[in-house]
Amino acid sequence: MRQRTRGRRGAALLTAAVAASLAAAGCAAGPAAEDDGRSPKPVRSTGAAPASGPVLAVKVDNVRAARPQTGLETADVVYAEPVEAGLSRLMAVYATELPESVGPVRSARESDLELLGQFDRPTLAFSGAQSSLLPLIDKAPLHAEPPGEDSEAYVRDEDRQAPHNLYLWPSRLLPEPAGRAALTTGFTYGRAPAGGRAESSHTVRYPSASFTFTWSESRDRWLVAMDGAPATAADGGQLAPATVVVQHVQVRESDFRDFRGSNSPYVESVGSGRAKVLRDGRSYDARWKRGAAGDGTTFTTGDGSPLNFATGQVWVVFDGHS
Repeated sequence: MRQRTRGRRGAALLTAAVAASLAAAGCAAGPAAEDDGRSPKPVRSTGAAPASGPVLAVKVDNVRAARPQTGLETADVVYAEPVEAGLSRLMAVYATELPESVGPVRSARESDLELLGQFDRPTLAFSGAQSSLLPLIDKAPLHAEPPGEDSEAYVRDEDRQAPHNLYLWPSRLLPEPAGRAALTTGFTYGRAPAGGRAESSHTVRYPSASFTFTWSESRDRWLVAMDGAPATAADGGQLAPATVVVQHVQVRESDFRDFRGSNSPYVESVGSGRAKVLRDGRSYDARWKRGAAGDGTTFTTGDGSPLNFATGQVWVVFDGHS
């Protein structure tokens, strides 16, 4: 197993880990704080207890052979991102509850480092990465947890074909959930804004993948379909977040390629742009903003007011279409 990120580090950590990822994008991290280079996290007004540890982020396979996935229904936030060959991959983030298992677990990407900068030293579970990317992961302000010879946190499912058969037991990495206070995404939750449009279904398309979210009045949730088929949990229930965010971002080529020679897309999650927020069977136009890699992302209405999400799981789908 790769050695975990060690102890407290200085401001150079964030500079070393994230600046390399942002340089080609022309982005810069915000002013360094004295302790570790991260912007101080805002005090949450929810009355939640202080975080007891880091969030757990797991890279999850999302090709047809990987479905149904395990543990997605328990995640607080699920990020959907484009990868090579027009396909998609998921990052599931856990703070309030740890499932028994999560998977199939797959490899990390360069833009994951920028996305995870919003959390305080998260634990990242992934199956590996390109050799030239591993030094950036080692320097990033996170606990890297790929499988290794001495790892007891991963298991192979012999009933599935590799590489779509690697699963994580989260309790063997973290003793307990971090708690909601660790979920420093920048999202706000509460009453829906006025206006919006009634919307029963919305689809986001990548070149070789798609996500469709259909409103269910009976469940008061958005039912997920991927590549035209219902997305189910391992127990057969359909995945159903309370809020769906379609976040329009810049997607550029990274400095890395897969073993087939295909370039790995880089999702620029720092910046600003348009978004569409789906909640309560309605669609709301929004603006998103994330000033630096150490910040969360805010979503606002046309008049600049916070656009609250519905209480429950959030899916964020990164869309490179303007």
